[in-house]
Amino acid sequence: MSGTDLPSKETLTTSHWGTYYVSEAGGRIQKVRPWEKDPDPSPIGRSFVGAVDGQLRVGRPSIRQGWLEGRGLSPRGRRGADSFVHVSWNEALDLVASELERVISTHGNTSIFGGSYGWASAGRFHHAQSQIHRFLGLIGGYTNSALTYSSAAGEVILPHIIGSMDGLVGQHSTWDGIAEEGRLVVAFGGLPRRNAQVQAGGLGQHEAFGAIKRASARGVRFVTLSPTREDCPEAAGCEWVPLRPGTDVAVMLGMAHVLISENLHDSAFLQTHCVGFDMVRNYVLGHSDGVAKTPNWAGSLSGLDPERISSLARAMAAARTMIMVNWAIQRADYGEQPYWMAVTLAALLGQIGLKGGGFGFGYSCTNGAGRPDMGFRWPSLPQGQNPVRTFIPVARIADMLLNPGQQFEFNGQSLTYPHIRLIYWAGGNPFHHHQDLNRLVEAWQRPDTIIVNEPYWTAAAKHADIVLPVTTTLERNDLAFANRENLIVAMKQVIAPVGEARDDFAIFSGLATRLGNEQSFTQGRTAFAWIEAMYAEAKENAAARAIELPPFAEFWEKGYAEVKRAINSHTLLEAFREYPEHQPLRTPSGRIELFSEKIASFGYDDCPGHAAWFEPKEWLGSSMADHYPLHLLSPQPADKLHSQYDHGSVSRNGKVAGRAPLRMHPSDAAERGLKSGDIAKVFNERGACLAGVVLTDALLPRVVQLPTGAWFDPSDPNVPASIEKHGNPNVLTPDRGSSRLAQGPSCNSTLVQVVRFDRASPEITAFQPPAISPNPLENGTIP
Repeated sequence: MSGTDLPSKETLTTSHWGTYYVSEAGGRIQKVRPWEKDPDPSPIGRSFVGAVDGQLRVGRPSIRQGWLEGRGLSPRGRRGADSFVHVSWNEALDLVASELERVISTHGNTSIFGGSYGWASAGRFHHAQSQIHRFLGLIGGYTNSALTYSSAAGEVILPHIIGSMDGLVGQHSTWDGIAEEGRLVVAFGGLPRRNAQVQAGGLGQHEAFGAIKRASARGVRFVTLSPTREDCPEAAGCEWVPLRPGTDVAVMLGMAHVLISENLHDSAFLQTHCVGFDMVRNYVLGHSDGVAKTPNWAGSLSGLDPERISSLARAMAAARTMIMVNWAIQRADYGEQPYWMAVTLAALLGQIGLKGGGFGFGYSCTNGAGRPDMGFRWPSLPQGQNPVRTFIPVARIADMLLNPGQQFEFNGQSLTYPHIRLIYWAGGNPFHHHQDLNRLVEAWQRPDTIIVNEPYWTAAAKHADIVLPVTTTLERNDLAFANRENLIVAMKQVIAPVGEARDDFAIFSGLATRLGNEQSFTQGRTAFAWIEAMYAEAKENAAARAIELPPFAEFWEKGYAEVKRAINSHTLLEAFREYPEHQPLRTPSGRIELFSEKIASFGYDDCPGHAAWFEPKEWLGSSMADHYPLHLLSPQPADKLHSQYDHGSVSRNGKVAGRAPLRMHPSDAAERGLKSGDIAKVFNERGACLAGVVLTDALLPRVVQLPTGAWFDPSDPNVPASIEKHGNPNVLTPDRGSSRLAQGPSCNSTLVQVVRFDRASPEITAFQPPAISPNPLENGTIP
């Protein structure tokens, strides 16, 4: 009897891209179907089939051969090019514990970098970031990272302007108010549907585009300013205004000039709720620098018709208007400025705190933005305290590894890069998130030891010294509290662990035992006991809001619970608008800071005291465009989350000639003799990659798109900066901070050239495991 002939068992589970029923038979995943309550399910879940239990799984603990021969003190070979050796779990855990002890005793805990990223699993207990940080904190601490690759510039600038990150990571104005009272949505960067497939912490119902459709049906006009038409939701009758990448601030300033010069700004709101308007007015009108930020000025930079800028500004002043800005815009040179300028523009309109008006960031970047928060906190695994205070901004990891002891500036502080001897990574893939991967590969050779907990032979695993095989979400029990949703899902184990995989909790428990911290780490609980305890905490938190959750046994048997909402509608800064004196913001003035004395005091020439236009280091208006005449955008892919399940069927079916799709305007392709389906070489001074050409007129000419997520696949791992074969755009993107304020990533300020690749196309090896060699030590035992 074949596996497909065996009777199947169906189990409900959830992920960052949806909730699904997963069928298993014969120990293998057979089928995936969406939860019936999801009105707009994502296809990404289909990639579970064939990928979870496929050949790319790390089957056994594995040690890089060159590192094993040098025992970390004088490692041989090159990370990313070496073969691996299988060892037993006891040998692997003994080796990891010994290496942690050596590094701590010799160099101190600051020399350990605890790497992770929050998207590894939707499960709240088996959350890799929480597990590794909890473990490392208990053995004396580690150097940590701050912020996210998604929205780092916004995370730093918004607390200076409005006193919090509200409207970015939560507390958005909800879609119901936009539909009821709004008349115009102006979306800088658009509302791309592909991004709304995902939500951190689990997702039950895809509702983002249903909300947009409902608002449109109520008469809300949608206008998106973006280099691509596909960022404009057609179902809402959206108007596409194409503009050059990196020029959003210039357009906002042109609109501000119209509002101020035509006396359309709300002087009363600016006086009672804001500080710094005089500084902004002098800058916009050109009194402070001699350059009036007129629509003509903005049009010359952005490529927009100046009259279109003027008419849209007047329309915004004449109707209840919501200004939305996506996350991608701030992942660029001077990425703090578009967020600051969006708040400034909304303040000029005077509609902040009114239903359907104001501003918000990241609408459609996840499914949750614009949905009401639950009104209480879902529990998470306690990470404890990190005794080490040293940290870096998340996007500065290569700088840290290459420049130990060097000072750098961040948000008004002068900090120093530590000397990292050991990296322990669990959850996330730095060879996806980070920029200028060729530079990262060289930086990655610097530490003594790199350890990863990883299910698959990703680039992160191939570039590690010790690889500990970890389970996927379908091989363990967990529970998910879907963020901003009234849904809790029992993530029941579907199949047995593949190979010798263990969950992160078991791995860190084994290490904690060896290091004398087992009781502190586990608190005497099994994994399932932790799950029950976290549910009990959720039940208690809900009860404080008069919300009743079912008993755990009932919830676990049913597989999910739907929770009554404590909050059904929200308008950002509503209370502040109504009572500015009694409900002040957490800014130095208590008001919206259009000019920030604090930021001005930092003396940064790349981030002054008010929102300003800076010419990006790479954009179509720069001299660099003479050599690299195309602006590359690297958006979130439509067929996976980041790089997760790039080896799955949904992602592979979207590739062109086995490579990530490079979208080009037909005129740019014709100039280069390219047609759909061709393999093109995309390159600049930082590197080169191969991609499959797709022609579309939905892009502004001279703009190309290459989505992130293709597993890093250099043609020769032994040769620095060899051509990447698979279409990973981060061999092209710059590894420089957005500014000295936030030090965020600047990937969307990238210029490239594209040519036909006329040589024989090299084989894709991203989905091949590394070579496994015999253990070079006697009897295969590590002494």
